[in-house]
Amino acid sequence: MKRTRVALALAPFVLLTGCGLSGGPPSAAPGTTAPTVTATVTVSPSVSSAAPASPDFPGETRLGPPTSTREVTVRRTTDNPPLVLGARFAKHDGFDRVVIDLNGGQPGYSVQWVPRLVQDGSGDPIDAPGGAYLQVTITPANAHGETGSPTWVGGPVFHAGLGNVRSVVKTGDFEAVVGVGIVLDHRAPFRVLEQRNPQRLVIDVAH
Repeated sequence: MKRTRVALALAPFVLLTGCGLSGGPPSAAPGTTAPTVTATVTVSPSVSSAAPASPDFPGETRLGPPTSTREVTVRRTTDNPPLVLGARFAKHDGFDRVVIDLNGGQPGYSVQWVPRLVQDGSGDPIDAPGGAYLQVTITPANAHGETGSPTWVGGPVFHAGLGNVRSVVKTGDFEAVVGVGIVLDHRAPFRVLEQRNPQRLVIDVAH
């Protein structure tokens, strides 16, 4: 029991390092491959409110623009895969924010650089022009209810037109994997933040 408590206590510190907050290693030099930060976490199922909320949260005014381009991977298991309710976006001082609203257990996710966005499963290219692309993969998660009705309606391309984020794209919802693409004007540092009450995944991208 004591070993389990220690492992869970260390998980937030691993996540903060992977999210590109202060104290992490510098970005890769131009022309080199940025390292992938990986955290493996096992969590118990939990339920949070499905009510939408502002993308702002306490302490946000102390956050400057992101400084790392490192890819992020967090692996989790949960008996209560969350529903993806939608995505919102807004421009902030020095960065753009994309908020993915969730309801259910806390999922794992990865945020990776890709050469283009494609539909999960078919591999068909998605018509969403940009200068750089971030692929967010959330698992386990679904974007539909038990009857098959989508919980994230509209799209698949949601035009943003922010400082760097051009659009947000639904790239897939299949076998407990939900894909969200972020189309950028140019490659830039980003960070990933987890928020609770209500539950959401936040991706900030520098201008």
